[in-house]
Amino acid sequence: MSMLTPPGMGGQYRITGDKYPRMRPPRRRARMAGLVLVCGAVLGVAGWGTLQLVDVFTGGGGTASAAAAKACATTKSGAVADASPVVLPEPAQITVNVYNATTRSGLAKTTADELRKRGFKVGKVGNASAAFDKKVPGAGVLVGTAASVKTSVPVVGVQLPAAERRVDAKRVDPSVDLVIGDAFKGLAVRTDADRALAALAAPKPVAAVKKGC
Repeated sequence: MSMLTPPGMGGQYRITGDKYPRMRPPRRRARMAGLVLVCGAVLGVAGWGTLQLVDVFTGGGGTASAAAAKACATTKSGAVADASPVVLPEPAQITVNVYNATTRSGLAKTTADELRKRGFKVGKVGNASAAFDKKVPGAGVLVGTAASVKTSVPVVGVQLPAAERRVDAKRVDPSVDLVIGDAFKGLAVRTDADRALAALAAPKPVAAVKKGC
């Protein structure tokens, strides 16, 4: 009998050899199965976290990004923000001084008379000062204060669209000087000037672009 055989056991229960028999199944397969489950769970959590980070940096995923892009495209191409109409003075509130800087006589008077017919107040009428006399090659020059550049000067300007516009920083007189130049051929057609004045006072459409587009 082997020394490994417990007392009282013999015959068919005799144990031979130098190792005890295995009394329970091996654990290797169970450990492998558990390891696979743990790895799968870790990978699933990592994948979900990655998707969350992508959503954060892309603005909420593919659907949200597509919707945002569509909104930006629509806004840039067609959306218009409301704008208040520009408040301009009436011609009757504007005094225009008319000066002739050319060698042609009578231009200042005839131009002043036409401006009166169009509702403007006429101030001084005569020859241009030395600063402009025979020194205006264009149609004319409009001179006003800095404050009048966006008010009375544009109103007078529609009567002579080709006129140059200048600001006299030292000037305090609110009137506008119209200096007639060599290329002057007359004021704009009255109906055209009236349409230009109406367009000038109309609200200006402004494209509304959303931030982030």
